[in-house]
Amino acid sequence: MTTSTAPSTPSLPPTPPITDGEPPVAPPGRRRASASQRGERRAGLAMAAPAAILLLLFLVVPVLLAFGLSVTNARLISPNPPRFVGLDNFVRAFAADPVFVRSLINTFLFAVVVVPVQAGLGLFLAVLVNQKIRGVTAFRVIFFIPVVTSIVVVSILWRFMYREDGLVNSFIDTITFGAWQGTAWLENPSTALGAIIVLSIWQAVGFHMLIWLSGLQTIPEELYEAARMDGASPWQLFANVTWPGLRSTMVFVLVTITIAALGLFVQIDVMTQGGPVNSTTTLVYHAVRKGYREQETGYGAAISLIFFVLVLIIALVQRYLTRDKD
Repeated sequence: MTTSTAPSTPSLPPTPPITDGEPPVAPPGRRRASASQRGERRAGLAMAAPAAILLLLFLVVPVLLAFGLSVTNARLISPNPPRFVGLDNFVRAFAADPVFVRSLINTFLFAVVVVPVQAGLGLFLAVLVNQKIRGVTAFRVIFFIPVVTSIVVVSILWRFMYREDGLVNSFIDTITFGAWQGTAWLENPSTALGAIIVLSIWQAVGFHMLIWLSGLQTIPEELYEAARMDGASPWQLFANVTWPGLRSTMVFVLVTITIAALGLFVQIDVMTQGGPVNSTTTLVYHAVRKGYREQETGYGAAISLIFFVLVLIIALVQRYLTRDKD
């Protein structure tokens, strides 16, 4: 005798009742997850808030104030209220201010010389101090000492060295056996900017040497060993292993040197005050002189905005030319 049983149907979970006008209630686990995400978001905003406030106060607000002042004839101390003048300050800079044009030329000339020389010399020193030899740490410290020394102190010392009876001319007189007596480097319009270029390269090359050095130490040693096994020469090692591995470091070094070179101010202010005959005046120094010392705040703000736009354009072009083309 056989018995037949009916197939059992799977039991379904009870469906929560749907009431009109009330949204469905989220499960407790999902509510806890969304509350946790909101807490993390608030914590992230709280940690980013100090940096955002500082950027707002010291970058965004000054740029907006400079833009507002640049279209007025505001003076630092004046009984008369500022008056809107439109683009007159910008037209004056390029058409009626020969010192501005000279400062623009000096700034670009300084950057054109300093950027490649300082970057190349820093890379050369980094390759030298990257060797595994005894006493190499001492050379790293020696090359880096000018960087941690105040640029004001360095400028004062070099100003004395560049005098007609200073150390530079004494050294030249010694090595030439009196055949060339030298000159007052900072008082000669043809040598003043060159003298400041030499000082600036010497003072900052140690910093970029360390940047290059950090990039060199990220290149795997296995790449060098494989290249040596293939019979690569030292130059081929540099061209095919070292230089490709330094691409990102190169971009950083070039951008930082360019921005620092275009912003040249302290050396000029301490050593030459823009002279002789405006041969060392730069954009930043001219803006400070007009905005504070001659109290033409509106015109100084216009020069500062021109400088800001030029630096931004040069940095973007430089970044485009050195981009990764893969």
